[in-house]
Amino acid sequence: MVELFNRWFQRHFSDPQIVFLVVFLILAFTVVLVFNDTLAPVFAAIVISYLLEGLVVFFNRWIDKRFYSVILVFVGFLTAFLITLFIITPLLWEQVTDLIKDAPKYIEQGRQLLLQLPSNYNYISEEYVIELIAMIQSEVTSLGKDVLTFSLSSIQSSITIMIYLILAPLLVFFFLKDKEKIIGWFLGFFPNDTQLSTKVWEEMDQQIGNYVRGKFWEITIVSVICYITFSLLGLKYSLLISLLVGLSVVVPYIGATVVTIPVALIAFFQWGWTTDFAWLMLAYGIIQALDGNVIVPLLFSEVVNIHPVAIIVAILFFGGLWGFWGVFFAIPLGTLVNSVIQAWPSIPPESDKASVTSAQ
Repeated sequence: MVELFNRWFQRHFSDPQIVFLVVFLILAFTVVLVFNDTLAPVFAAIVISYLLEGLVVFFNRWIDKRFYSVILVFVGFLTAFLITLFIITPLLWEQVTDLIKDAPKYIEQGRQLLLQLPSNYNYISEEYVIELIAMIQSEVTSLGKDVLTFSLSSIQSSITIMIYLILAPLLVFFFLKDKEKIIGWFLGFFPNDTQLSTKVWEEMDQQIGNYVRGKFWEITIVSVICYITFSLLGLKYSLLISLLVGLSVVVPYIGATVVTIPVALIAFFQWGWTTDFAWLMLAYGIIQALDGNVIVPLLFSEVVNIHPVAIIVAILFFGGLWGFWGVFFAIPLGTLVNSVIQAWPSIPPESDKASVTSAQ
């Protein structure tokens, strides 16, 4: 058994490059896992820098110095950031407040509908409906406590949030401005012979950049289309629901299914079983079809496709480790694992060596 393990180890870990890659990945995953909350502004700035790097390269074709391209792109980003912070966020918060105020009315409407089920459907007992209502009320009460706790904790951490809002844009600027210096400093800790790590990094750099930019534009396009459609149809909380639909694309397959529930519930509580409800759900279905069959193929044509089962497993695994960021980066992280496996060199066993030698 020991000899078998030694052969396996020599076959897969005899190359120093492999040992370095394994140690580096373990350290990187450990740092992200342990310092996830502390380094949140850094992670956010890295993501935003990936988003903006494409624009910097685009403007750099006409502007000689990269610094001027960085200034131009950063000013645009800062403008969009301030508009989001001082215009869109208050509107969004207003709709969240309205939804919380209207929640008791919607809960009562739902309770009345559930009480009518035994009279409309003989196979549904009244006891079952009463138990279901009690369970829903318990969940709503628990959710209300969680919201209150979150509100109190958010008040306590408001100073931290303000610091993050200041630090993140500053980090974005320096990541864009001093990109080459930062990468050079980082590579200074690497050994000279890192062909395997370089191969994996070059592939992942392209894949993560394409994925982050594509996912950002998908969220933006879907949110804008939903907001225009929902506003024209007169749906309440259109901005809030549109943002939820846009963010749902972060989680492939699962997100679209889950977000359909609040869309359908709010439309039903507002209009009931009417033609307005039918038109809204038809428009929503068309948007989801356009996203899956038009927007995604156009934006992610250069991203390596992996099997849906692998995507779901990656979402569950990395989401459980790192929450939102794990879900957001589930696909590129899954691609990273696949790239490491594909690039992993191995020394053939002695029997294979002998056959190769004899053939020569």
